[in-house]
Amino acid sequence: MKKYDVIIVGSGPGGYTSAIRAAQLGKKVAIVEKEKTGGSCLNVGCIPSKTLLNFGKMLEDMRKVKRWGIKTDNIIIDFEESMQRKDEVVQTLAAGIESLLKKNKIAFYQGEAKVKDDLTVIIGDQKLKGKDILLATGSKPFIPPIKGLEAIDFMTTDTFFNIKELPKSLSIIGGGVISVELATAMAALGTKVTIIEVARDILLTEDADARNVVKKHLIKQGIDIFTDATITEVKQGKVLLENEIITFDKLLVATGRKPVVKLAKDLKLKMDENKQFVKVNHLYETSRRHVYAVGDLVGGYQLAHAATAEGLVAVNAMSGETNKQVSQSDIPRCVYTFPEISSIGLSEDQAKDAGYDVKVVKSPFEGNGKAIADGETDGFVKIISETKYQEILGAVVVGANATELISSIAGVKYAEGTVTELAHTIWPHPTMSETIWESASALFGQAIHM
Repeated sequence: MKKYDVIIVGSGPGGYTSAIRAAQLGKKVAIVEKEKTGGSCLNVGCIPSKTLLNFGKMLEDMRKVKRWGIKTDNIIIDFEESMQRKDEVVQTLAAGIESLLKKNKIAFYQGEAKVKDDLTVIIGDQKLKGKDILLATGSKPFIPPIKGLEAIDFMTTDTFFNIKELPKSLSIIGGGVISVELATAMAALGTKVTIIEVARDILLTEDADARNVVKKHLIKQGIDIFTDATITEVKQGKVLLENEIITFDKLLVATGRKPVVKLAKDLKLKMDENKQFVKVNHLYETSRRHVYAVGDLVGGYQLAHAATAEGLVAVNAMSGETNKQVSQSDIPRCVYTFPEISSIGLSEDQAKDAGYDVKVVKSPFEGNGKAIADGETDGFVKIISETKYQEILGAVVVGANATELISSIAGVKYAEGTVTELAHTIWPHPTMSETIWESASALFGQAIHM
């Protein structure tokens, strides 16, 4: 039986980054993966979806520049070749992770792990013993109980990227972040897309103003959006609503994901009050000593970078460093639609509910020189602060490169800087980041271009 200081189950962002950090801290580390290196994020989530979105953005840009005298007629989409490019990106990153694991002398075991009560980990006929165990087993698609669904061919977010031909029409059940990202990408590629959402609106996790900007673009793309929908039945090629029949070539069910909790249940770990996620403390240790859990297993934001941050806290705790913690308010949230949405911290309503005297300032991109030159004037920067100390409580950016721009605000917020620091920072010109300066300056009535 081989012995390790840390055994990590799952090689997604929460798993492989934790393994590397544990090795950097002098631990003897093993990682176990039953499927593909990199987990869902790399293979069927973050990376392939962003590659597809990049294809769509390029086509949108080609259509845009026609108005600027650059003729791009007769565009031909070889979808199979595009998907090969997606595969190349995934394979390159997977090989990179495998190389990093080898570099850090981390043992890699391929297969399904079983964890016994004495923390022995069994993979096939191999037995490993770990002082500490980190569960980073991720999540899988949630499939709602819709009449007829089990009898037809449909895709989930785990199988969507296996398609080889560009569908003429695509219906998507679900109006969350993943659904809308894929909708906007496929519409840009020329597919007729329909979004079907049972809730009152799509993207309900996002800022209302940002949501409205994105919805306008979705409609401009020709995407049909049905909200407050009651799905009575699904048949091959048809989704039957109460007062509408929606036809499709392909159907994607993207109604969220649920944690893979089999190992947690085998170990009889305590679950949260809703019996959905594994209960952990601020160091991500579970109800059982020396067993930790991170990522989609523990709730909070189901994001790759959240899992990474949590995993780093957990392995540092295994080494006795207990002063590092993850605050949900410091985790940026990103939506890679056209235009993008990014946010951090509290919303305006959440800040008011928390008892703050709230001040909200918003600066649109329509007055920004770089945005005008790029033809990317849709969107804004919104900063939510409190009036006494100008503390940054939250922020929302919607627009081109919003997922990059949020980092400037996130860094200042994490360093306990204020809106004053944002306003006094010298921002390069011409850049879209100047809009952060404009928004911050607006708090003091000193914005220049608004």
